[in-house]
Amino acid sequence: MKGLVTKSTGSWCMVRGEEGINYECRMKGKFRNDGIKSTNPVAVGDKVEFQMEKDGKGIIDSIEPRNNYIIRKATNLSKQTHIIAVNMDQAILVVSLVFPETLTGFIDRFLVTAEAYSIPPLILFNKIDLYNPAILEKLRDLERVYTSIGYPCISVSAEKEINLEAIKNVLKGKISLLAGNSGVGKTTLINKLEPGFDLKTGIVSQAHHMGIHTTTFAEMFELNFGGFVIDTPGLKSFGIVDFQKEELFHYFPEMFGIVGDCKFGNCTHINEPGCAVKKALEKGEIAPHRYENYLNIYNGDEMEVKYE
Repeated sequence: MKGLVTKSTGSWCMVRGEEGINYECRMKGKFRNDGIKSTNPVAVGDKVEFQMEKDGKGIIDSIEPRNNYIIRKATNLSKQTHIIAVNMDQAILVVSLVFPETLTGFIDRFLVTAEAYSIPPLILFNKIDLYNPAILEKLRDLERVYTSIGYPCISVSAEKEINLEAIKNVLKGKISLLAGNSGVGKTTLINKLEPGFDLKTGIVSQAHHMGIHTTTFAEMFELNFGGFVIDTPGLKSFGIVDFQKEELFHYFPEMFGIVGDCKFGNCTHINEPGCAVKKALEKGEIAPHRYENYLNIYNGDEMEVKYE
C-alpha cells in the first residue's frame, strides 16, 4: 500500500492512504540504523509504502525519494538534525513584530535554509492589529527589504481576520509549510481559514511575551478550498546545518548577484579590499541587518530566541 505521512511523532506515523483513509503506522527498525543522522527518519510529507498487520496497524517498508526538505539542528544532542517537513511547494514563515517579536536573525536563517533546499519562501507578518505607528513603520521597512530581494510578504491579522483571502489564494492547490516562533499565531491562522479544524491554541505570556507550545508535532491538514497545510511546533531556535560557510553568500540573493564584481574570487565579504558586497552595504543597497545576520551565520553563532 502507498500513502502520505500526515503526522509523525518519531515513534509512529499517521499515513493517509491513496483511498483517503488514515492508518496508524510504525517504522521498521532498519530506518533508525541506515546512517540517517536525523531525529526523525520519516517526516510529514513523505510518500511511503506500508503493509498492514493483524492488529490493524501498518509497518512502513520504504520511503520514496524526496523532492526537497527543510531541516534544522536538533535539540537532542545525540542526533545532528531534525527534518521539519518534506516535499513542499512552499514554506511560509509566520512572523510577529509584537507579542512575541520575531528577530530578523531567525527570519534570515529560515530563508537561507529555504534557499539552500530550493523551497520558495513567503513571509507572513501576523498580528498587524496590535501594531502601533512605530511598529507599522518597522513593518514597512522589513517588507521593503524582503520584497526587493524577491521574497513575497503578506500582512495579516489572523485574530481579526484581516487579509485572510490573500492567504487562501497563496495556499490554494499547494502543499505549504507554516513555521515560526511559538505564539506568532500559526494555529490560530489555520483555525480561521478552516474553522472546522478547531485546533488547540494557547496564549502568549504577558510577563515574557513568549508563546506557549500548543502544537507538539508537525501535522498536515487538507484544506477545503484546495491544498494542504503543515502546522509545525513553535521554534525557539533555528540552527543552520550542512553548510560550507564559503558558500553561504549563495543563499543571500542580494549578495550572490554582485559577488562577481569582488576583487578576489575567494572573497568572504568580510575584510577583503575591493569587496562588492561591502561597497553595496555602504551605499545602502544591502540592508545592515541582513549583512549582520550573514556575519553571525558565517561565524557559526547560534541563533536562539530568548526571552528575559
